[in-house]
Amino acid sequence: MVDEAFTCENCGKKVNKLNYSARDHCPFCLYSKHVDINPGDRLNPCKGMLRPIEIEKFKDTFKIVYKCEKCNALHKNIMAKDDDMDIIIELSKKD
Repeated sequence: MVDEAFTCENCGKKVNKLNYSARDHCPFCLYSKHVDINPGDRLNPCKGMLRPIEIEKFKDTFKIVYKCEKCNALHKNIMAKDDDMDIIIELSKKD
């Protein structure tokens, strides 16, 4: 599993390592990149941008549901402790 800092390709902000799991999305805009087949492996050849489209309840937290802007695949990531809660709330209001 790879936990690394990166610059978000959507909003351009510098994103630090998560330090408790593999960082898989930007905490500022919640966008991700279609890079993993299995969490943290960085082996997916698509490399499209994953746009957050909704939130779903998962155990005692939430998952962000994404749609890839390149291949249209749906993908889910567990939200991180430092994610922008205003965006999480807005996404949770969508039908």
